[in-house]
Amino acid sequence: MPPYNPDAAVWGHIVWGHAVSKDLIHWLHLPLAMAADQWYDKNGVWTGSATILHDGKIVMLYTGSTTEGVQVQNLAYPADQYDPLLVHWVKYPRNPVLVPPPGIGPNDFRDPTTAWLTSEGKWRITIGSKINKTGIALVYDTTDFINYEMLDGLLHAVPGTGMWECVDFFPVSETENNGLETSINGPGVKHVVKASLDDDRHDYYAIGTYNDRNGTWIPDRPNIDVGIGLRYDYGIYYAAKTFFDQNKKRRVLWGWIGESDSEAADVKKGWASVQSIPRTILFDKKTGTHLLQWPVEEIDSLRLKGKEFNQVRIQAGSVVPLDIDSATQLDIIAEFKIDSDALEKATGLSDASFDCATSGGAAERGALGPFGLLVLADERLSEQTPVYFYMTKGSDGNLKTFFCNDQSRSSKASDVNKHIYGSLVPVLRGENLSIRILVDHSIIESFGQGGRTVITSRVYPTKAIYGAAKVFLFNNATELNVTASLKIWQMNSAFIQPYPKL
Repeated sequence: MPPYNPDAAVWGHIVWGHAVSKDLIHWLHLPLAMAADQWYDKNGVWTGSATILHDGKIVMLYTGSTTEGVQVQNLAYPADQYDPLLVHWVKYPRNPVLVPPPGIGPNDFRDPTTAWLTSEGKWRITIGSKINKTGIALVYDTTDFINYEMLDGLLHAVPGTGMWECVDFFPVSETENNGLETSINGPGVKHVVKASLDDDRHDYYAIGTYNDRNGTWIPDRPNIDVGIGLRYDYGIYYAAKTFFDQNKKRRVLWGWIGESDSEAADVKKGWASVQSIPRTILFDKKTGTHLLQWPVEEIDSLRLKGKEFNQVRIQAGSVVPLDIDSATQLDIIAEFKIDSDALEKATGLSDASFDCATSGGAAERGALGPFGLLVLADERLSEQTPVYFYMTKGSDGNLKTFFCNDQSRSSKASDVNKHIYGSLVPVLRGENLSIRILVDHSIIESFGQGGRTVITSRVYPTKAIYGAAKVFLFNNATELNVTASLKIWQMNSAFIQPYPKL
C-alpha cells in the first residue's frame, strides 16, 4: 500500500493505494485503502508498516500529518481479518497512538517499522527522526499497539546525516541462504539498519549487532555507518522497505523509483514514479560487509525468447552490436573475462580519485576501462545508456573495480537528468565480472557482482524506443581486451489492471 496521490502526478493529496498479487509481478488494483479524512491524517496518510500478530491477524501503524501539520503515528486494521484481499480498513477511533516526544520537532517524527518481538514478549518498533543534524531512530515497546513505552536510548544515531525517513530494521543470516522473520535473533544473526536520508534522498544501510536488552544497535564497521557508507542503490531509488515472505522464507525489498524529468513532463504524461521490481535481500557471506540484492525469481516468468552470445571478444576501443529484435523490455545476464596478462602488465595507473559520478562517463578512456553494455541505444548511438565496469590499478598493484551507469547521452530531451551513477564494487579473487540488467522502456535496474552494487536509472530516450532500441557491447579501455558471454531474454509485460470482481 504505497502512498499515492490519485488526483495528480505531483506531490499533494497523499492517500494509501492498494494492490494485490500472487507472485509480486502481476498486480491487481483494489480501491484506495485509506483516505486522508481524519484530523490526525488530513494532510496526508504517509508511510506505515504492517505487523502479523501471533494469531495471524494484521495491524498497521502509519504516519499521519494532522490538520496542523504535526506528524503522528496512527493505528489501522482490516475491517474483516478473514477477507483474503483485506479491502476495507478501519482507523482506530482514538488515534493518534503516538505523538512527537519532548525534544523532537513536529515535522521530524515519521515512518514506523514493522514490529518485532523482544525477549520479554513485547512488540518493539522504531521511528525515524533527528536532533539538530543527527539522524536518529527512536524505539518504543508495546503489548497492544495502543499504549507505548519509549525506551531511554536510541536504536542508533549518526551525526551529520539529518532526518531519517522510512527506517527499516531486520535480521540477516550469516550462514544460511534464506531470509529471516523479523523477530529472529541469536547466534549467526546480524541486524541491518537502513535509513532514507531526507537531505540527499538516498537509502543507506549498515550491518551490525543488536542488543535486545536495551534496544540499541552497533555497526560492525563505524566507517561505513548508516548514512556515511553503503547504499541500497546508487541511482534513483528511495524510501525502500522490506518484508519477510513466510511462504518462501525470503526477505523482499521494495523501493520507489522516482522521476528524473521535469514536473511539467510528468503532468503532461499524467503519472509519475513507479515501484521497482521486488528484490530478495541477503547477507553477503563472502565480503561480510555488503548485502546482496537480486530480482525475485518470479520475474523470470515474464521471459519470452532468449538468445545466447558466447565468448564475444571485445577489442580495446570497439563497439559490438548484438542481434536483438526489440530491446525495450529485456533481462540481460552478462559475464566478462579479463586478460590476466594485461592486468599484470598494466602499471602506473593509480587513480585514487576516480568516482563514477564525477568522471567523464563511458567516454572517458582508461587503461582498464570502461567496458560493458550500451542499452536503450539507437543504431547511430546518438542515444545510449552505458552500464559498465571501470577498473583502476594503484602503484601498489591493487585493483579497484567500479560499477557505473552513464545517463549523459541517454536522451535527446533537454529537461531530463543526465547524471552518471555508480560506486565501488567488491570483486573477490577468482570472480569474473558479472552484470544483470532489467530494461523496461524508461527504467534500467542494474545488478553488479550478484547484487553487491545496484544502480537504478530513469532515462527518457526519444530515438531508442520500441523497435529502434538496440543493445551493444563496448570496450573503451586503451590496454585491455575483454571477452563477454551473455544471455538476453525479451520480456513480456505484467499487464497490471483493476481487480475484476469489485
